[in-house]
Amino acid sequence: MRSRPVPISVALVCLASLTGCGVISGSDKTTVKIWLMKDSASDEFIERFTKAYERDNPSVDLTFAFQDWVGIGKKVNAALEGTDTPDVIEVGNTQVAQYAETDALTDLTVESTRDLGQEDWLPGLADPGNIDGAQYGIPWYAANRVVIYNKDLFREAGVTDLPTNQEEWINTTKKLNKGGNQGIYLPGQDWYVFAGFVWEEGGELAVERSGSWQGELDSPAALKGMKFYQELQALGRGPKNRDERNPKQAEVFAKGDVAQLIDTPGATAQILKANPALKGKLGYFAIPGKESDKPGAVFTGGSDLIIPDKAKNRAEAVEVIKALASEKWQTDLARTMNYVPNKKSLGNVVSGESNMAMARGAGAPGSKATPNSPRWANVELDNPIKRYMTEVLQGGDIERNAQQVSDEITKTLSATL
Repeated sequence: MRSRPVPISVALVCLASLTGCGVISGSDKTTVKIWLMKDSASDEFIERFTKAYERDNPSVDLTFAFQDWVGIGKKVNAALEGTDTPDVIEVGNTQVAQYAETDALTDLTVESTRDLGQEDWLPGLADPGNIDGAQYGIPWYAANRVVIYNKDLFREAGVTDLPTNQEEWINTTKKLNKGGNQGIYLPGQDWYVFAGFVWEEGGELAVERSGSWQGELDSPAALKGMKFYQELQALGRGPKNRDERNPKQAEVFAKGDVAQLIDTPGATAQILKANPALKGKLGYFAIPGKESDKPGAVFTGGSDLIIPDKAKNRAEAVEVIKALASEKWQTDLARTMNYVPNKKSLGNVVSGESNMAMARGAGAPGSKATPNSPRWANVELDNPIKRYMTEVLQGGDIERNAQQVSDEITKTLSATL
């Protein structure tokens, strides 16, 4: 991966507040084009940010265009090649590696370490954007899974204390799995949840050794994660051969006979739409870890911000990203959109039971995103991890199947792009 020289325009960066200075580009205003994903930020947030930024940076105009997730890869690749190239693009945190592989992104390592507090970023947002030691993706926001529970069913089962570790979680779920109720609804192929259990044990989905990626689900730690998933999944009637979308697990939970569900707090809206009677009856807690009062590792989803090499206004784009990633606007975005901010130290700015549970999980040791191989997307196309999980849950030999899936992942990650 090549690196870029520090541009002369960096000298124009003001040493005042992140949003209190601009880059002067002559007498005419500079228009900074920003692509965001649809529904990532509300109209109200965009309006507040634009008004404040343009007031503090009178030489800059901001324009926003909102993109759909469906087909976004092809559109971003076209933009990186120079077709209608925006100055700033929001991308999924796990997508940065595949775009960086094209050598078409601006290296933001200097800005990350000097101006953006890189050492405090959530690893699940920061690590996918760091390729071979260079930072190409700037963390913007995170969202992750928590345990959503039915307070009525907890009360009926005599459960008054929430579990604080995995052992307590299993025991609590056993108490809830009675009288026709499911202690938990966990489909057999929810591999994002499974990944968190692997990381909690210190395992990995894949690792890079001497420049080559290898599947790692056959390691002792990863096998422990699978065994915990197997134990928990058995305490409900989730299908062993389907994922969380088939059937839609929020709708299953909404029927009222499921005590727990693992999902993002955003599932609440779907649950209440399906069953408005559950309003006020839902609770949230961070997925428990192995040790008491320490949340478990979780898959950290979310978005990073990138700057194409062919962007016309790279220096100005850097300033916009610095503002969007600043404490002021991270706090505003998190509270407006119910996200987790990009820094561990900002976890306390969120409020509400669901958001606080989410922030605890995002900041837990071991929480991360998928391996940052540019070929990881190919693994997910015909996801062998899902097949592996089903095979084990249906009685297959865990060690043999783990070896098979690890070999398949290695083969996919070694394939030529």
